[in-house]
Amino acid sequence: MKSFAVKAFSILRTAAALFSMASAQAGAPPQLDLRGYGGDTGIITILHGGQASDPYFTLQALLLAHDNGLDMAAPAARFVDWLVPLQKPDGTFDRFCREGDHWKSCKTADADDSLLAMWLRLLQTMPAHVKASPALRRSQVASRAALAHLYQPSRGVYMVSPVYLHGLFMDNLEVWSLRVREAPGTRGGVPPEQLARAIHDTFWDPVNRRFLVSTQLEQRSQQAAFYPDHVAQLFPLMVDFPLLPAAADVHYRDWMRQHRSAWLAQGRTDYPWGIIAVLALRRQDTDTARCWLRHSVPLRHSARWAVTDEVAFQILDSHGVREASPAASCR
Repeated sequence: MKSFAVKAFSILRTAAALFSMASAQAGAPPQLDLRGYGGDTGIITILHGGQASDPYFTLQALLLAHDNGLDMAAPAARFVDWLVPLQKPDGTFDRFCREGDHWKSCKTADADDSLLAMWLRLLQTMPAHVKASPALRRSQVASRAALAHLYQPSRGVYMVSPVYLHGLFMDNLEVWSLRVREAPGTRGGVPPEQLARAIHDTFWDPVNRRFLVSTQLEQRSQQAAFYPDHVAQLFPLMVDFPLLPAAADVHYRDWMRQHRSAWLAQGRTDYPWGIIAVLALRRQDTDTARCWLRHSVPLRHSARWAVTDEVAFQILDSHGVREASPAASCR
């Protein structure tokens, strides 16, 4: 009888979570609130009240919000209008640091390929805004050309930049995520099916049954770390990449069985990786999302809480997900 009651409660809890998600989607989407992550200029900082802005993290955060039911149109429009005049002649972007009341370019991007792909994806979400802006239309053209320049025909994948001539697994998944959303005439001659196969063939290690994070030979002998190695195994699920080593549910459960505890502990020394909590919500693993909240909410707006974590928190909150109770097992 007790087993039946526990099972019935679990079914009701799952149904309630699904109902909450459906209800959130049925009405007007909740507004993304990034007050404290920038100013009136449109810039969005990495940290709450931060002194640095990396377009990669901003784009990741805005797209995460868009893909998971938050209305990010207002901050996204302000951000693209702020950033587009700062796009470099070669189509790439820099990172920015605050100097007094001004923001100045202070570092080059870590990876041009993924940043360009996400920039183009963000512009896809605001067709009317782009249509009304000659600068954004020019940026689309320049960004597509810059991304096409990074394509490496010998491997069929994209390089990090014109300077770093190796490919990264997660970056190429970002490009693939763009490709599957593009109209056929704007894909730069690389169909998404072809890119997906090239990504799999380039990065899948059949001996160790894992995805390699880079085409660099030396990374094969390096000891695996939570990031990038373990995160890389889960990243295909975040972008709905189809060529997995197992069914999506099996792949997700296997990853959680191996790395859940390490992930939930990341906030002690690193960022808490809220994007994985959003994936848990999408996989209907509400208990894991609730555990992430219990572990990570005390870090909110601290130096170990990035803008992507803030967006993840707001996504979970909009779906009625609350912190696990102290009695819940969160290991």
